[in-house]
Amino acid sequence: MSFGTFKKSAISEDITARLLTMIKEGELKPGAKLPPERELAEIMQVSRPSLREALRALSIMNIIEIRQGDGTYVTSLEPELLVEHLDFIFSLSDNTIVELFKARRIVEVGLAAMAAEQITDEEITKLEICLAHAIENVDNHTAFLQADVELHEAIIDAARNPFLKRFMASIYHLGRASRSRTVEIPGVVNQVVEDHQTIVAAMKARDPEKARQAMLQHLNNVETRLLQLAKEDQELASK
Repeated sequence: MSFGTFKKSAISEDITARLLTMIKEGELKPGAKLPPERELAEIMQVSRPSLREALRALSIMNIIEIRQGDGTYVTSLEPELLVEHLDFIFSLSDNTIVELFKARRIVEVGLAAMAAEQITDEEITKLEICLAHAIENVDNHTAFLQADVELHEAIIDAARNPFLKRFMASIYHLGRASRSRTVEIPGVVNQVVEDHQTIVAAMKARDPEKARQAMLQHLNNVETRLLQLAKEDQELASK
């Protein structure tokens, strides 16, 4: 394994980029242990302060884990772990949440159609339970959000595509942050309940096209609310 060498003046960003490349190319796999700091600095021919700064940055991103007294390891690199700190982004910009919905619209609409083709009676019952919980908790945002997430995750499970499920895991982790903002928009909770009722009906009918259209309409509805909120915020800020 070659960590490469740098000029002594190499900055931490160069070291970070090299380590990230090694991880992406599979030279450093999940769970791999890095050489001790002193040894790694000698191998890469960089200063220990620069290396330490690079490792600290990777640790913040949950790409590596620094275990006191044990060493430095590449983490499991699970999507949920890597996006853990991105919730902060959604507190800064409603436009970021809109971009998230665009990503969901591309993938989740297709997943809904796939799910409708092969969903089981047991899975339909689970959707109905999630819907009932949401209706019961329209005034309890925490419980409502949990029911919302569980319904969408149940549809993803019913699609039976491990690759897309893993992909959606990252989006849905971020989605928990965005939902905490969207649920505060007037009228969104009732709209979500109505949309979910339509989606569940399409699933019960096992109609892929109706499921596709219902999910698309649902995401479009919420995105429209978000765009309205962003516009209102801009207008207030300009006054």
